[in-house]
Amino acid sequence: MKRVFKGIGILLLIIVLALALLIGYLTLTALNPKTETASLSEPGEFSTGTLSDGDSFSVVSWNIGYGSLGKESDFFMDGGQQSRPDNQQTVDKNIAGIVETLRPDPRDWMADFMLLQEVDSGSKRSYGVVETDAIAAGVGFTNAYALNYKCAFVPVPPTAPLGKVSSGVFTLASTEITDAERIALPSPFKWPMSVANLKRCLLVTRVPLQDADRELVLVNLHLEAYDDGAGKLAQTKALMEFLTAEYEKGNYVIAGGDFNQTFPGALEQYPVKNAELWTPGVLDEKDLPGAGWQFVTDLKTPTCRLLNEPYNPASAATQYYVIDGFIVSPNVRVDGVETVDAHFEFSDHNPVLMNVTLQA
Repeated sequence: MKRVFKGIGILLLIIVLALALLIGYLTLTALNPKTETASLSEPGEFSTGTLSDGDSFSVVSWNIGYGSLGKESDFFMDGGQQSRPDNQQTVDKNIAGIVETLRPDPRDWMADFMLLQEVDSGSKRSYGVVETDAIAAGVGFTNAYALNYKCAFVPVPPTAPLGKVSSGVFTLASTEITDAERIALPSPFKWPMSVANLKRCLLVTRVPLQDADRELVLVNLHLEAYDDGAGKLAQTKALMEFLTAEYEKGNYVIAGGDFNQTFPGALEQYPVKNAELWTPGVLDEKDLPGAGWQFVTDLKTPTCRLLNEPYNPASAATQYYVIDGFIVSPNVRVDGVETVDAHFEFSDHNPVLMNVTLQA
């Protein structure tokens, strides 16, 4: 009997040591929000446009679900089963479809500026596909990239771990970008849970205006998803403070992305069907920096679906949300906004397309 207890003790010690070594390794190799920076590409083949006061242009925001959350997929964190698609062919199909949506014709693009979220750059969950390269090559615009998720091994779910993850937010522009900056956002996760969680950020890109001292400041964001709500609130507050500071400099400011919070009026259009599954936070007009600022999205078409099952629009369990869109400063006139109904073919989100005019 003593040998049995001794054997159990040794086994438990080995498990504890293994966990300690894993946490230590993940801690040493994790993304460091204090030192992580954004990358900026060389000018793209088709980034030849310019901007001036009074110009009109288009911006699209799209969470592409790392090319792995198309119509055939569900996700374990949303009540589904999968941690990744069955094969790389599914990822390749989704990325090809995303590129074709963004650039439907060799000389035509969906938008002048593209704010993409959940873009992988070598993750197990997307079979190692470097999606940043594939999209950049397909679109041909100057681009900037900021990691918000870097982990050598994500150990969940236990039966099929996500493993290595490298992912971030990705901005593409048909004009010159003079600067790209990664701004860290507050995190609700403490060590050791933080080592395998996202390190959220803002990707700020600056576009010069001809014959003007001001800039167009584009902010690409993907706010907290699986927290108790405190993270979303803190990150939203930090976002608003940054937007206010940039507007006070005289700049035009557009923030776009996946807020993981429903826009005003969206819950009435798409009520929560099952509160035991994932539910978003709620944005309120009072969250905006002040008079003239506005949330911009399209309530007629959902921007996101719950991944509790593969996409089935006929299913009573299909849950829709409007959690993707924009915030624009008072000197940006919104000429139109549309959620492009891509039928969740290539991602669990639909792209949101906005047309604006800069008003000096």
